[in-house]
Amino acid sequence: MIALRERSIISPDATPSLPGHVRIQYDPVRQAWAVLSPEKVFWPNEVSLDILRHCDGQTTVAGIISALALEYDAAEEDVAADVTAFLQEWTDKLLVKT
Repeated sequence: MIALRERSIISPDATPSLPGHVRIQYDPVRQAWAVLSPEKVFWPNEVSLDILRHCDGQTTVAGIISALALEYDAAEEDVAADVTAFLQEWTDKLLVKT
């Protein structure tokens, strides 16, 4: 029998963080940042990396959206959907926890 886990849904008050098996590391050979997890390496773009850097387990999703809107000089409404979708995808892949 296969046990199914309950899907975590990203909400504005969630406080995402990187689980212990995931880390961000600079690769000097490729001169790029990598997200390392067991048996997988991800090469995030600049925006994805900015989102992940805010995942400290204390800042809420709403706080991340506000901070990124300020950093990118964009409206929070324009940033919210992309941040939420990214965090949901990475939570589903067990690369971010809430």
